[in-house]
Amino acid sequence: MLPKNQRLRLAQDLTATVRSGVRSGRRNVVLYARPRTDEESGDRFGFIVSKAVGIAVKRNLAKRRMREIAHELRRADGNLDIVVRALPGAAEISWDEIHSQVSSAFASAVRKA
Repeated sequence: MLPKNQRLRLAQDLTATVRSGVRSGRRNVVLYARPRTDEESGDRFGFIVSKAVGIAVKRNLAKRRMREIAHELRRADGNLDIVVRALPGAAEISWDEIHSQVSSAFASAVRKA
């Protein structure tokens, strides 16, 4: 699980990142990244999983997988707000596929930001 200081929990933070951040899309996920202006170090992650992904069991599976991937990808020296949005097929694909898609989108968004 991500530490509390590395999670985006406020709706206004998620909205600001989605609206003004750089976008990197893959087949089943879209990742948004926005540089932060505060002095805190470490990337912060937020997740958006709508009902279009499936029933609650599938949405929770997608969120758990994305949280674990974010835990692996987090950088202690980073200063980005990152939002990962699951698309409808995200709960149906294997762990390896979603891991490669999120990792690829993360690398692309970090380069753009």
